[in-house]
Amino acid sequence: MNAPTLTWLAIGSLSDIPAQGARKLMHGETKIAVFRTLEDRIFAIEDSCPHKHGPLSEGIVHDNCVTCPLHNWVISLETGRAQGADEGAVRTFAVKLQGETVLVGL
Repeated sequence: MNAPTLTWLAIGSLSDIPAQGARKLMHGETKIAVFRTLEDRIFAIEDSCPHKHGPLSEGIVHDNCVTCPLHNWVISLETGRAQGADEGAVRTFAVKLQGETVLVGL
């Protein structure tokens, strides 16, 4: 079976996303948070915590995780999975840099 072809959406430059911060975007009904780590790694996940749907884009970025601002659930930016004893996951999206332009695969 062939993997689905991604459509790449340019969302701005790397400098548009603060280090250890996020940028939000909408794709249809889906809220997406694009994160930049201190090491300039870029990740994109659904902007809704699996616990109580808190806005992950407003959370604290650390290592390759984000901590939800509502109830401190820690979500892996790589896998979208809740860490520790918490259970649940959010959708992840492919990302890539083209020069300084950040692209999200939809």
